[in-house]
Formats: sequence, structure tokens, C-alpha cells
Amino acid sequence: MVNFVSPGVYTIEKDISDYSPSINTSIVGIVGFASKGPTNKATLITNQNNLVRTFGPPMESIPGQALEGSLEILEQTSQLYFVRAVTDSAADASAIMSTGGCPSVIVSGGSPIGEGFGMTSALTLRIQSYNNEGVAQFPDNGGAGRDFSLAIGDGTSGQAEAIRSVVGGSLDSDHVGVFDGNDPAGLALSGAIVGAYAGSGAYIQVSACSAATFDTDHLVSCLAPVAAQHSTNSNFGASGDKHVAGRSLLSYACRAYGATFTKTGADSVAYSVVSLYEGDGYNGGTRPDGTTSGNSITVSPLGSQNFFVNLNEDGVTAESFKVSYVGSGAFIEDIINTGETNLTSDTIKGNIVKGDVDAVAAKLTDFGGKTSTLAGTTSFDLTTQFLNPANSPDGTGTADTAVTYEAETDGVRWNKLVQDAAENLTGGDNGTGTDSENNTALIGDAAADPKTGMQVLDEDLLNIGIALVPGIANQSVQNNLVTLAETTQNFLTLLAPPYAIGSVQNAIDWTNGKSSTTAGSRSSALNSSYAAVYWPWIKVFSVFDGKDRWFDPAIYGARQMAYTDSVADSWFAPAGYRRGRLTKPIETEVKLNQGDRDSLYSGGNIINPIVAFPQQGITIWGQRTAQRSPTALDRINVRRLMIYIRKIILASTRRFVFEPNDEFTWTQIEGVMNPFLDDIRRRRGITQFRVVCDATVNTPVRIDRNELWTKVIIKPTKTAEILIFEINLTNQSAQLGTL
Repeated sequence: MVNFVSPGVYTIEKDISDYSPSINTSIVGIVGFASKGPTNKATLITNQNNLVRTFGPPMESIPGQALEGSLEILEQTSQLYFVRAVTDSAADASAIMSTGGCPSVIVSGGSPIGEGFGMTSALTLRIQSYNNEGVAQFPDNGGAGRDFSLAIGDGTSGQAEAIRSVVGGSLDSDHVGVFDGNDPAGLALSGAIVGAYAGSGAYIQVSACSAATFDTDHLVSCLAPVAAQHSTNSNFGASGDKHVAGRSLLSYACRAYGATFTKTGADSVAYSVVSLYEGDGYNGGTRPDGTTSGNSITVSPLGSQNFFVNLNEDGVTAESFKVSYVGSGAFIEDIINTGETNLTSDTIKGNIVKGDVDAVAAKLTDFGGKTSTLAGTTSFDLTTQFLNPANSPDGTGTADTAVTYEAETDGVRWNKLVQDAAENLTGGDNGTGTDSENNTALIGDAAADPKTGMQVLDEDLLNIGIALVPGIANQSVQNNLVTLAETTQNFLTLLAPPYAIGSVQNAIDWTNGKSSTTAGSRSSALNSSYAAVYWPWIKVFSVFDGKDRWFDPAIYGARQMAYTDSVADSWFAPAGYRRGRLTKPIETEVKLNQGDRDSLYSGGNIINPIVAFPQQGITIWGQRTAQRSPTALDRINVRRLMIYIRKIILASTRRFVFEPNDEFTWTQIEGVMNPFLDDIRRRRGITQFRVVCDATVNTPVRIDRNELWTKVIIKPTKTAEILIFEINLTNQSAQLGTL
């Protein structure tokens, strides 16, 4: 403590308000398979919609009942951790999106030449932009195109700059834009009119008029000089921009076409979209009822530079990203940040690929240099311009003149994803295989970094109180989960014999390690206070396929524990008419009578029966753990009480580590523990308790070993499972007050 040596007023703050924290006792951990979502990671799920959106709906083709069980349990708790297991066969789903060049007309950036028009005269452009399906985008002038009027300048501004100021430049119009370009040949070509749509079916038509209002009487012969991007070659290096070699004059009406590059092969350039995780739940397709399933990708243009990449879920847009190749990397997670959404996809990632190889090294620093970085340069083919706008490059029109173009070694190339029909993701695999492979995946690897399978549950921060692998009755999987529960002491494991095991005797034999059934062979007996067994299976209507399904009864054991925690406390028995009645099931696999229940629950047997009572309904009618020894821990309510007490002790007393091992610290520990245990007593969890933290337990030898001991003695509240009413008959002369 600081020593005060001069006069003054000082304050010292000491926090001695120690208390024991509260924890949620109904957090459930479920391990199993799914068709999508994160793998080998404990993912927090807070509601049913969140579960289906993240891991997909339950399907009969998925081994086990992890998804079905999670949906049922989430009706009673808002915190569940789902661990999705996968085998080595798991695969991402992917789609290859077409990349193409936008049609463009190169315009002069310097002083105009030609037939008396220029920046000192009015100039009107009529532009029509067509998408990849050939549909006109400007409805203006009866579909002929939109007019862009350039104001009269001083004759010194470049033509491209003037056009860009009207059309919109890099901010672009909805369907056309004007951009500055490169001019390695010194031909004053510093701009281009670019259509907003990429692909060989997309084109633009440009006409120029030397008047403030467009009319055919004032058509001009050139844009001084003009060239068109007419790219049909599938080789990316031969698909780009072309300019006139010299200052040739072209027609007043210029029609230019775009290009679509091949998706695969040595010269291919495409956009690869891949699911973030493995699974066939991402594969797009059509269900038998005609509805759309899975994920697909669509592209929506946004001006001549940007576009939207839309991720569709079951045919409905789930995510939409504004994307640009300008100043960004190859992955969608990077390039979507050029838009105002600034989001990261929860489902997909995207990457530009050339020759089927990721172009990770090609960071895209500018729009103009994008494709040249990927493709290099080659010479261009002979192409044709058309005096008549009705002519087209498919051979149906007549070429009035032909112009040879030379290659630009550093040409500007306006490329983007091609707007087309929805592209389905394909090739995803759930990562399930043989029973042996599935069991290995469920058990996981504790030595791996990060851990896999059920080993992921070995994390104190998760605070899991209940764990199960529903629908899987393999003894290796179940035994490993029980062992994990005993090792961590954090949760209770819920188990069940396999479906259709047979009679009551078969179920008893299974828990005792004497089962010889093919489906549920068990060679070792269950014996642990950290496990509980439920039987028989119960029938529930599944809303996902409209059928009645047999569900693992352990699912409803966990469900009723969560319900018990919400209406009482974890040390109340999750059984009986008050807290064990099941309202959703419609039938039990086996009808149990009194003799059956006696056999399952007594004589060292450990099965908690689920009984269909004629009037009261289907009810959990037992709360035994799998411990064979007759101690207080052979009951679920006591084991859950002890799990709760241990977690609270750890959370509330770690602060005393490295404190002085003396009477003051001992008193502080008792001050924390006594109110906590007294609260449990008042809430009917224990009947009596005592906390001893003094010199009787902290002997000099223990203190010398740097150990601080505290002895906690509790009497857990026992449940009244057998109610006996002694009925005495007496004669009329008896005095009842003396009996």
C-alpha cells in the first residue's frame, strides 16, 4: 500500500463486493452431420431459423438426427452449440461465372478534326445500350437511344473529357459510361464510350449529330477518330480494344459488340465462386415439386464499371454485393468493399481464374490494367465496321467498309461478369461415408489443431451442460462422448439404444453390454453418473417432409431438461407429469406396462422409460443416471446439481489464486461460498450444507505446498420417486387422535 507522507486528503477504493455469478444450465451441445455450414466448430445457434439457415434443413439422407434433435431442443432453450462433423469426402460447391468484355467506342481526347464540329460547336450523341440478350436498355426516342448533348466549349477541352462530363464518367450512367484511356501510340485516344453489359450478345450503337437537338440532317461523319471494340474471339488475349492506325474517318453510325471469354482451358479467364464450407446443401437445383433449392449466382449490371453479385437461396436473393474490379483484389470478400454495403459473405467466396489457376498474384490496381495483367497481349484479327446500323456481325448484313486494327500493348479493357441466367453451385459433398468413416468423424481428434468432432466440446468457455449425438447408437461414439463428459466434468451425456432393438429385455441387454443385434451391438456395459439412457423411441411428425418419423428419445430427454430449467431449476427431476410430459410425440415404439417399467428401472438396470399413459399422455417416467452404484449420483437431478456447483465454484474463486494463504483469504472464500449454497438450499436443491476453510483443512504441510483447501459438505435434496400411502382401517370406537 502506498505511504502518504505529506498533508492532504486521499481516497482509496477497495472492492470487497464478491459474489458468485450465475450461469445457464441448459446449454446443449449436439454433434452430427449436416448439408452445409461450418465444420468441426462449436457454432452457437439461438433459434430454429438460425439453425436451418446455417446448417440446412434435416433430410433423411443425412446420417443421424442432429438437425432434427436441434430443432426440437431449440423449442425449449435459446442456446445450443452445433458441431458439424465431416469425413474426408467433404467437398465445396462451386460455379464458374462467365467473364466478358463490354462493347466500347474509342473517341478522341484532343482537339476535334473532321467536318467542322468540335468543342466550339454543339454536339449531340444518341446512344443505345443492349444487354447480353440483345434487349435495348434506353426507352428514349422510341427505343432508338438516349440523347446526350454536349455544351459549347472553348475548343480546348478534349472530346472525351466533354463527353464524360455529360454521360457520367467513372460514376457512369445506368447503362453506358465514358472513361479515360491509354494512348501508347500517341494518337490522342484518351476516352471511350462503354456499354454497361458484357458478353458477346451485348452491344452499343452510337450516332453523332452537330446540333443541340439530335436530328438526321446534322449527322456527322466521325467522332474523330472512332474505333469500335468488336471482340468475338474466345481467346482472352485476342479480345480487347482496338483503335484506328492513323486518323481515318468512319461512319456516323457505329455499332460495337462485346465478347464472352471461355470458362476453361489455357486461355480462359472466368470468375470462380466457391462455397465457404463443404456440403451438397449449397448445390442449386429443382426439387420434385418444382421449387428451387440450394444456391445460385446471378449478376446484375450497375453502370459500365460496377455490378451486383447476387447469392440466391432457394431461388430468393439472400445476399447482394456491389462489386468492382477497380483497386481491389480477386476475392469477393475484398472487392465487395468498393460498394456502400461493405459486407462479407456468409456463404461464398469468389476468385478470378485464368487457365483454371487462381490468379491470386494479380492484385488489380486499376480498371484498365486488369485483364492485361492476366492475359498478356497478342495481335488482333481483322474486324468490320458497318455504315448501316441495321447490319450485324453475324453475316446477315453487308459490310460497307473494312478497317484493320493494330494491337495496343497496354490497351484499356472494360471487362466484368456477364449478366446471364442464374448459375447453380454444383459439386458440393456433405462429407458422409461408410458407418466406420462417419463414426471416426463424429469422435474426432483431440490432438488435431483445431480439434475435430465431439472433441470440440472440450472447451470451458462453451458452458455446455448437456451433450448428445442423436440418432447414432454406435457404442464407440457413445462411449467416447461419455468419457469426454467424465474427463471435463462439464456436461451430462444423453444416450439411447438403437431404433427397433426389440423387446424390453433387448433394451436391458444393450445397456448391460450383452446386445447381439446387428443394428445396435454393444459389448460393454454403460456405467457412469455422467450419462443417462432413455427408451423407447418416439414418433413425431416432421414438418420438413410431411411424414411421421421415429426420433431418438435422448432428444426429448435434453428437451425436458431445458424445460425444467425454465420452470424450476436444474436440480429438479426432468420427469413426471409436471416436467416430463411430452406434447409433440404421437406414439412410442414399445408400449410399457408396470412390469416393464420395474424391469427397466430397478435391479441395477439404468433405463429411463418413456411411457404412453392412457389419459396423461406420453411422459418421461424416470431420472436415473447410468451409474450402477447406489449413491446420490445415480439420479440426474443430483448429477446436474453437482455440475452446476462445480462450475460456479470455478467461476467465483479463481480470483483468489495467488492471494495470501491466510485467515483473511479463507474468510473471503467462505463469504463467497456460503451465500451461494444458501441460495441453492432456499431453492430446494440441498437440505443442509457446510463450508470449511480454516486451519483444520489448511494444515502447515498443505500451506508449504502452496495449497489452499476448502471442504464443502452438502446434503442434496432427494426426489420422491416412490410415493407410499399407508391406509389403516379401524373400528368405530377407536380414538383417531391417539393413533
